[in-house]
Amino acid sequence: MAMCLRNDTDYGGLMSKRNTQNRRPPIAPRSQRSQIDQALAAGDVVNAARLAERELAAGRADPLVLNLAAWRKEEAGDFAAAHALLRQALTLSPGDVAILGSIGAVLRKQGFLEDALAVLDGVVAAEPRHSAAWLERGYVLDALRNDAAATDSYHHALALDPTLSPALGKLSDAAARRGDAGSAQSYAQRALALNPHEPSAIFALALLAVEARDGARAEALLRPLLETPLALDDRTRTLTLLGDALDRLDRPAEAFDAYGAAQATFREAYREQLAPAVDRPSHRSFIDAIRAQVAATGSIAALPADERVAGAAATHVFLLGYPRSGTTLIENVLASATDVVALEERDTLVDIDAALLANDGTMPDLDTLDPALLLDLRTRYWARVAALAETSVAGKVLVDMNPFNGIKLPILARLFPQARFVVMRRDPRDVVLSCFRVNFTPGAGAWAFSDLEETARHYDSLMRLIDLVRETLPIATHDVRYDRLVGEFGPTVRALAEFIGIAWTEDFAAFASTARNRGVRTASETQVRKGLYNGGGQWRRYADQLGPVLPILAPWIERFGSGD
Repeated sequence: MAMCLRNDTDYGGLMSKRNTQNRRPPIAPRSQRSQIDQALAAGDVVNAARLAERELAAGRADPLVLNLAAWRKEEAGDFAAAHALLRQALTLSPGDVAILGSIGAVLRKQGFLEDALAVLDGVVAAEPRHSAAWLERGYVLDALRNDAAATDSYHHALALDPTLSPALGKLSDAAARRGDAGSAQSYAQRALALNPHEPSAIFALALLAVEARDGARAEALLRPLLETPLALDDRTRTLTLLGDALDRLDRPAEAFDAYGAAQATFREAYREQLAPAVDRPSHRSFIDAIRAQVAATGSIAALPADERVAGAAATHVFLLGYPRSGTTLIENVLASATDVVALEERDTLVDIDAALLANDGTMPDLDTLDPALLLDLRTRYWARVAALAETSVAGKVLVDMNPFNGIKLPILARLFPQARFVVMRRDPRDVVLSCFRVNFTPGAGAWAFSDLEETARHYDSLMRLIDLVRETLPIATHDVRYDRLVGEFGPTVRALAEFIGIAWTEDFAAFASTARNRGVRTASETQVRKGLYNGGGQWRRYADQLGPVLPILAPWIERFGSGD
């Protein structure tokens, strides 16, 4: 259920974003209101914003007053109200990059990441020396998991203003996640010299400590941070890392409490945008609605062959399953082979979703679709793949990896009946626990994972949908078991390669190097670059905490559990 921006305002492609957790005060146009000017000159943005609210209540609005009042709304989490005030400010001062930057900040908090990136590009093109815009662009690119571009944006910001500790913190965090301890520590030291409580720098050092199995150092870094004023996103990350530190110290009950506190904070931060509502069904109900339509359609003996599209891959593979089941691992295994192009959780289906999938999960009759529409959607899919891959996939093997693509199996089967579907399987207890322990990019799925019972029910719903589609539609599918992959790598990958139709190569075993070279944008980043290791059985130390959801998972534990 992708979010999109719909309003009648033309911002002329010039929107920037602020990050409410790290940003500097809004830079406003000149104002005659001396008290506000004096407060801003003294660095007292809170008082300036209060004064601005009084001016607004008295009916005296100008761009500065509106921008500051919007900042107050944004800080309070009322992004819709902030956006409305900023749109009003922009009508009074068209093209003002400060106001546009404020609008962008609100858009980012609302989850409109691609829209935000487009407008940020416009801001830095219009004002290349706008260091805050470069910084905000980095935040957006980080959220979009475009690490290289985010790093470049942070360096641009620092070149303009070397005192931007958030940029240094973000660079340290990125280096820690990719395993570059030296760079992470260097950037962190520079950031902390400017701001001893820079969250991202502390996250980087804590992550390095956790990976070094030094839970005590990680805990010592994180506890003081929780005593400082933190944006909710930063508090969520702090609590999650604290859980990881306590897990390293073999204190699972305390660790689970920390993960629970992190998820509660996430819910507090995103309740307005993500909580299920009358016009916004839960992600699980979305899946259930699709499954009901598949059941009503019944079995189909054959699917019409798809018309060949220029630029299409010779072999088309969809890699799916469930988050934290090992899809990133197997994707990097396959990406190690020559002539394999792998796309990791990129939004290749945006045009297909818009045409065939409503926000409540309703689909048209997929077996009576206009052939011209199907051809158009296939053509647009392959064009988008080429753009995202930044290379032609014609004559190659494409691996389109997204764990949630199983939700769209009924649609993918009609559009790409010759495709091969690889389903990653892992002990559901490890999967559900891992989803609860991880910070995901905010979205409907992440909201589901913020509650343990809902995570288990969501897992159950998706597994039931995948099973039903496999029973009713003639598609080529192959299961890969995580426990067998790490325990019997050669035979498991050979069987997978045979299913796909590619030759075995010793390069498959170099997946850790592949991951480091191409970068990993999923929550599995730190695990995959370590190489092959058995991460199964983590659930055992949390058996008591998982107890309430085990009955929900029981059928899947019987099928995919790796033993007690």
